[in-house]
Amino acid sequence: MVCYGAVVACTLLGGQCLKVKFLSKPLFRTIYLLSSSDGTMKLYEFVILFGCLMLFLAQIPSFHSLRHINMVSLFLCIAYSVCATAGSIYIGHSSKGPKKDYSLTGDTQDRVFGVFNAIAIIATTYGNGIIPEIQATVAPPVKGKMFKGLCVCYAVVAVTFFSVAISGYWAFGNQAEGLVLTNFLDNGKPLVPKWFILMTNGFTILQLSAVGVVYLQPTNEVLESTLADPRSKEFSARNVIPRLISRSLSVVIATIIAAMLPFFGDINAVIGAFGFMPLDFILPVVFFNLTFKPSKRSPIFWLNITIAVVFSTLGVIAAVAAVRQIILDAKSYRLFANV
Repeated sequence: MVCYGAVVACTLLGGQCLKVKFLSKPLFRTIYLLSSSDGTMKLYEFVILFGCLMLFLAQIPSFHSLRHINMVSLFLCIAYSVCATAGSIYIGHSSKGPKKDYSLTGDTQDRVFGVFNAIAIIATTYGNGIIPEIQATVAPPVKGKMFKGLCVCYAVVAVTFFSVAISGYWAFGNQAEGLVLTNFLDNGKPLVPKWFILMTNGFTILQLSAVGVVYLQPTNEVLESTLADPRSKEFSARNVIPRLISRSLSVVIATIIAAMLPFFGDINAVIGAFGFMPLDFILPVVFFNLTFKPSKRSPIFWLNITIAVVFSTLGVIAAVAAVRQIILDAKSYRLFANV
């Protein structure tokens, strides 16, 4: 469920990037005029376009088949993070940049809930390590492989996310969007060269498609373990047809959800509060105590108990904050909103 939620978030973010990419290129404005009476396309239409790309990539047979795509995804992640950081610094020093305002908005209640909402989003960000953890435990040696995988994972996450977050907030202040590339356009006018926006969004779209396909694989494994026939060959009609149908339906459902609920930050917060926080911070320490049964007088036992209690409390509050934020946004937006 957590991985499938990440697929929804990737699909929505991919649609937002496509929208920015189209808005910054005059050729696509001509397409607007030919395809739509008011010369614009809605966000949900871009989400559907990205879903079509996902529909194609989702047919890649297995996790192992994704290893090369995953490597390309790593370089794309670094590339667009460097571009987003450089673009934010350029705009921050430019006279065309927006006026910087770092004041906190909203009343005290909104700020408090906003803090816990942010904690859930951060948990989602660092929860990306779940996939290499799962893969590392498939075959021995578990500890060595997991440690190396997590070191690479969290090194990339820390460098890329913090560089974008710090530079984006410095450049745009409290007007910084959840997708900072959106800030590179001011009322449709680019604040950086158009080719730079196109290139950065291109990197982002390709990387999101790779991430979405990776997170879709656990769902595929669950469905195919039920629908497939292990006695038949992998590419026989008996296995290919159910796989094609189940994977296509998974992508279609994720695309519909992303198009209906276009609140990227809210979705991330919900996934973090209900999924990544328990999986990353609560269940591991609980399972450690249950499996290895350390003495109740030992520091490790009480450290694990403390971590479980603290993050359980944070998880409950973050879940309330995430649901509250969706309710607040639902008052302002409707289904399939063009945000």
